[in-house]
Amino acid sequence: MINFKPSWLVLLVGLLLGNLSSKAADIYVSLKGSDRNEGTKIAPVASLLNALRKARELRRLKDPSIKNGINIFIEKGVYYLTESVILRPEDSGTAESPTVITSLDEDQAVLSGGLPISGWKKVVNNASGLPNAAKGKIWVSDVSSLGNSVLEFRQLWIDGKKAVRARDWNGEQMGRILSWNFPAKTCKIPFLPGKDAAGLAQIKGIEMVIQQWWAIANLRVKSIQVNAAEAELSFMEPERRVQSEHPWPAPWISTKTGNSPYYLTNAIQFLDEPGEWYEDLKNGKVYYWPRAGENMNTAKVVVPNLETLVRIEGTIDNPVAYVSFKGVSFQHAGWLRPSRFGHVPHQAGMYMLDAYKLKIPGTPDKKGLENQAWVGRPAAAVEVSYAQHTGFEGCRFEHHASTGLDYKRGTHDNKIKGNLFKDIGGSAILVGVFSDEATEVHLPYNPTDQREICTNESITNNLITDATNEDWGCVGIGAGYVRGINIAHNEIGDVAYSGISMGWGWTKSSNAMRDNTIHANKIHHYGKYLYDVAGIYTLSAQPGSVITNNYIDSIYKAPYPHDPEHWFYLYTDEGSSYFTVKNNWTPAEKYLQNANGPDNVWLGNGPKVNDSVKVKAGLEFDYRYLLNSRSVNNNNQSLNSIESGNGNEIVIEVVLPSSAELSKPLMVEICREKGISASAIYQWNNRLLVYATTNEAEALMRQFQQRIKGAEVRLYKDVFYKFDRKKHCGQEPVKEWDNIILSTNLVKDEAMQKEYLNYHATQFEKWPEVAKGFCNADFQQLRIFKNGRQLMLVISIPKGASLDELNPKTTLNNPRVDQWNALMKKYQEGISGTRPDEVWVFFEREK
Repeated sequence: MINFKPSWLVLLVGLLLGNLSSKAADIYVSLKGSDRNEGTKIAPVASLLNALRKARELRRLKDPSIKNGINIFIEKGVYYLTESVILRPEDSGTAESPTVITSLDEDQAVLSGGLPISGWKKVVNNASGLPNAAKGKIWVSDVSSLGNSVLEFRQLWIDGKKAVRARDWNGEQMGRILSWNFPAKTCKIPFLPGKDAAGLAQIKGIEMVIQQWWAIANLRVKSIQVNAAEAELSFMEPERRVQSEHPWPAPWISTKTGNSPYYLTNAIQFLDEPGEWYEDLKNGKVYYWPRAGENMNTAKVVVPNLETLVRIEGTIDNPVAYVSFKGVSFQHAGWLRPSRFGHVPHQAGMYMLDAYKLKIPGTPDKKGLENQAWVGRPAAAVEVSYAQHTGFEGCRFEHHASTGLDYKRGTHDNKIKGNLFKDIGGSAILVGVFSDEATEVHLPYNPTDQREICTNESITNNLITDATNEDWGCVGIGAGYVRGINIAHNEIGDVAYSGISMGWGWTKSSNAMRDNTIHANKIHHYGKYLYDVAGIYTLSAQPGSVITNNYIDSIYKAPYPHDPEHWFYLYTDEGSSYFTVKNNWTPAEKYLQNANGPDNVWLGNGPKVNDSVKVKAGLEFDYRYLLNSRSVNNNNQSLNSIESGNGNEIVIEVVLPSSAELSKPLMVEICREKGISASAIYQWNNRLLVYATTNEAEALMRQFQQRIKGAEVRLYKDVFYKFDRKKHCGQEPVKEWDNIILSTNLVKDEAMQKEYLNYHATQFEKWPEVAKGFCNADFQQLRIFKNGRQLMLVISIPKGASLDELNPKTTLNNPRVDQWNALMKKYQEGISGTRPDEVWVFFEREK
């Protein structure tokens, strides 16, 4: 691949070589500089902090040199920050005189929140608790002191590669909890073979990481009670209370798919394979078992020191404006909340401050709601609040413990363009409010002062790869209450959960969101660990919002999903309303519309979408140099597949003792839970049926039998006749069609039944005029399913066409079709409930 220079660098060269009369004020930063210098190219300052002070003074004094803006050039090198860099309203530029902070060289300047760890030595006298397998293989170094305490950290990078915090289960393996005692707020786990059971109870500082539905939780272990082959864990507050009292997502207990998986971490006793490390806070030591090829005498080892490297902080009346970063690298931000308070997420990484189940359901916005929660927001490497016309272009966000870039509140008309997000522990990009800490999460957000709402943000041509690798329930791009956002032409891959999540609140009520766009993104290799997942996921009412021309493919087979089939390409969740979902390419129509509100329009999605959508989705040409940094499926994890045609075409009929009207809403709900649209449901009298392509036929049947009282459930999967327009007419089918479904019985005579089937097996050879008639009538396909004597005929015609108008064309100048129809009549009779003269009955589609 040709390595094109990013557009910001071309612009930078223009700035350096352009007309001197239009030159902006320039301030230079260099590792070889001094903060006593003037900041010129010859005498640069040593820190971005001082460069910003100089720029601020130029603006305060209205220096003539700033007429065309201020450029802060950072020379290549790693700048280890000891405090967050803060940009305030006084740092604002204007449209005519912006401030641009940019790397001076093609090699990006790095702003690092880390500290190097050096002086590594091989452990001679084995440390207490070290496993026998590790003896003679471990290296140790002293950890820096900060005042009276030792620097605490949760990540460690060796030559740019993250090491693994020592854990009891190695690799991708996890254990399974035995049970969860909600009243006692404790959990039972089995002992690992070969582990010291008695010694486990004596270890201090252990954490439990538990997977539960669409999130994980980090729980600090307070005590361990050993009993035979199991141990009972109790936890620290506040996570002990929140973890056991919140209803969603909760520990998973299932004999079918297994209990919630877990692993224990943060003990020297778990340091038993290459690539693992452990920090001994009490003695100020860090231990590491090198991977093959790593030389600890020369390795560059970094641990995080700061949680936030840069903060852009304005006020609602005085926002920061016209400040941007170009070509700067942000690295090594940490996150310590899980070590100090535990971490129990609600969704998308927002952690619960309090959560519980209501004894009497009902809130002002939802009569049936029983789930209450209040959430906080994780730290980010770069945070922006109350800012407009700011941006990040051609930057790199790498090696972060939590969120990469977060536009939190009160931001307008900002651009996040052409950046790399790689090795991100949480979400790569967050935008918008996700409920204030004092506001219950299900209450719609619509502030009196509309300037609070993040509006008209643009997120385009960013590569997000290997994100959410610590907090698995985070997302590639997460948008809360946003308005007019444009998320377009990004590529997102190798994420543990969903690619793009837009919306918050789980509400159909009017709120701050509207006019949002998700367009032409490429999302692949997602759902690495967690399900209840989609490439694109939405919540709540968002009038005027569109999801178009995206390319979604390649979802991982998660190793420990709570429901192995609960994954989707597109997923409009609770309250999603007023969306247009159109022309998105997915390998199959595996979508979920759960508890949606009104006026969602779905048009032309799935494998029939033109391949040009796939070609145009993702990074545009000028930004494809970013793909050199892409990391995809390095562990060769298996992928799910229900490619077009590989799913099973089925009909499930539900026969009820009386009218089906009362059961129809429940059937719609069950289908939506399994990713099947209500448009796949049909009805005739007391019979409901579903026609779909799915691998979940048995699961659907069980749900119908268990939840629809008195239902007789029949599966039609035996397709003995198929007509396809492409095969039999030599013509491409139309993109969208409607399905007409009819049913009849074969006569009871088994010999005649056999004759009927033989006629259809040889129809294309001996009665080719019938297929010709179907071609003339513009039929797209026909399928005949059989269960016992009963037949289900599915005729597919162009969307919006009328069967009454098309069907006469089958016999036009084609008398052999009339002969065929007359011949077939003797083999057919009406199903139960038909009139004496009625043979075929039409099932009407759910509107």
